[in-house]
Amino acid sequence: MLRRKFLKEGLCSLAGASAATTMLRNLGFAAGIASPTAVQSDYKALICVFLYGGNDGDNTLIPYGQNEYNSYASSRSVVAVPRPSLLPINPTNSDGRQFALHPSLTEMQSLFGQKKLAIAANTGVLMAPTTREQIIAKSVQLPPQLFSHNDQQVQWQTSWPDQLPKTGWGGRMADVMNPLNTNPQISMSVSLAGSNVFQVGSEVFPYMVSKEGTISLWYYNEAWGNPETIVTKAMLDATYGNVLDRSYSEIFKRSIENEKRLSTALRKAPTITTPFPQNNDLAGQLKMVARLISVRNDLGMRRQVFFCTADGFDTHGEQVNTHANLLRGLSQALGAFYQATVELGVADKVTTFTASDFGRTYKSNGKGSDHGWGNHHFVMGGAVKGGDIYGKVPLQQINGPDDTSDGRWIPTIATDEYSSTLALWFGVNSSDLPTILPNIGRFNRPNLGFMM
Repeated sequence: MLRRKFLKEGLCSLAGASAATTMLRNLGFAAGIASPTAVQSDYKALICVFLYGGNDGDNTLIPYGQNEYNSYASSRSVVAVPRPSLLPINPTNSDGRQFALHPSLTEMQSLFGQKKLAIAANTGVLMAPTTREQIIAKSVQLPPQLFSHNDQQVQWQTSWPDQLPKTGWGGRMADVMNPLNTNPQISMSVSLAGSNVFQVGSEVFPYMVSKEGTISLWYYNEAWGNPETIVTKAMLDATYGNVLDRSYSEIFKRSIENEKRLSTALRKAPTITTPFPQNNDLAGQLKMVARLISVRNDLGMRRQVFFCTADGFDTHGEQVNTHANLLRGLSQALGAFYQATVELGVADKVTTFTASDFGRTYKSNGKGSDHGWGNHHFVMGGAVKGGDIYGKVPLQQINGPDDTSDGRWIPTIATDEYSSTLALWFGVNSSDLPTILPNIGRFNRPNLGFMM
């Protein structure tokens, strides 16, 4: 009975809402990884901010020239953002077109002007370069289950739409880059948002923390000497003949030790004076990322991948106010995080990028917008070639050359190209790109140029 309680409660406490198998992998790699064969003295971190639900890119980056804006306002009707409220930007390469950001993106406009923020235009999941003519002729393979939340989230995070999801591109990248970490105390992949496929690798798995810190067993504390701790410790110290019981016990013990190490490191973390907005979940996640980065040396880290999320972007109804609040929260959180990296002296070593299920329809449904395809994304950091839009902003015409239907824009940047540009900056050799992004060979631009 006690053994069953140990296995059941221990796993549930550690896993939280995660599946047991995911947590076992997580704990195994929280326990430590094989000694690296190479050591590099530099440090780099990638932070994925996934906007769950599908951000409306057409109300994030908005045409500002009067004629294009008039067309935008007519097509978007009730969800159109008034022109006087827009935040103009001056990209280096705009093909003569004028653009502005949503009025909630004050911090993003400032970072764009400082050349610390770039925009990757019309990015999405593709099987191969795709045109409207090919779609009509059915001469090109499309990603399966387009416009489905779950499927497109997974395809964004795996960058492998024609295969069953097993690993994510962030996890495969961690598999390749992990030897650069010197005696790592936790996994190089840290999630502030629970389970995700993006960080799952064949060897490296995400270690989960909360925005408050480590996740520990509520009933286990060796200093207390309470019955639960005594029984759990006895079971952990026992010898097991069954290989699964033995493996579980070893993983469990190592996870407890790593929780102690990380807690100790965080207690020594320098105070971050940059103000982060209150009542902003993403800001809380990113503040913890900043704290974890601040103790990177104590954790033996030279490369780290973080995963954060913001929810609520599925704006079928009541979009105007909802989307304004969502973008305000995003902008304030990202703005504070960038300033924290400046404070820590790592702004040029930390790159943050957004991802989302898909874009949304240009044509409004009367209260909001529906599931689309291509979308615009932000890349932020001191190593970003900011102040510019990379790729082609669609010609915003219903049934025009960039449209499938109702303003579902056909992506002109593949997620593979977007991800490979980030991976190359992270230090991945070009020869390793096919391991991380198996379909990258189908596209012509493994480096979009938005990183230094």
